Amino acid sequence: MTPKSTVRSLLDCLHCEYRSLRKFCNLDAPALADFDSLGVQSRVEAGARIFDEDSPVRGVFVLCSGKVKLSSTSKQGKTLILKIAGPGDVLGLGAAISGERYEVTADAIEPTQLKRIPREEFVAFLERHGEGSLHAAQALSTEYRSAFFDARRLALSSSAAARLASVLLDWGRTAQCGTTEMRFTMALTHEELASLIGSSRETVTRMLSKFKREKLIEVRGASIRILAVDKLEQLAV
Repeated sequence: MTPKSTVRSLLDCLHCEYRSLRKFCNLDAPALADFDSLGVQSRVEAGARIFDEDSPVRGVFVLCSGKVKLSSTSKQGKTLILKIAGPGDVLGLGAAISGERYEVTADAIEPTQLKRIPREEFVAFLERHGEGSLHAAQALSTEYRSAFFDARRLALSSSAAARLASVLLDWGRTAQCGTTEMRFTMALTHEELASLIGSSRETVTRMLSKFKREKLIEVRGASIRILAVDKLEQLAV
């Protein structure tokens, strides 16, 4: 399904507040101006399907704002959430470079702004700009490391509490963006969070309540603030 409400955004690449904090988009001036001219911007609502697992690659999607859930579904219908992508992530990068099908399904979980670049335009951009190619390789390397650590967390963490603490710390650090406070919006349901850490909804609900009672986190609606980083790090080991 193609994202709806395609528009040219006022938040172009040249003035993006996240650019300096992300691997791919932090380009030099000539490459950034060229990159800004590519593709189209779109704003999609929560729940919009960006692309489907195993569908032919159409291009890459640079996430400018919002959050996107990346998941994979078995033939038996069981869905595993693999990652929550945030601003600066390039969705479909591996598929676009290889020319193969998308490896995952991507769904917006909150109002999201995307930059869609057709594969041919994106590959031509990488051929024109060595820095862009290097940043694409670095972004793929980051994806690999993230997948490795996620697999290690699922396989080797001693408890569901350890896996949950690790995920909360990851999201807190991502949301910091140079500030001292670790605060983020919980965009997943407890059931979806359970899928991400390989646990049950009941366990996630119980552990979040326990973390709150022990003043490791503060929960206000969908907002979570990490209060005791050191204690969560000890728990996540």
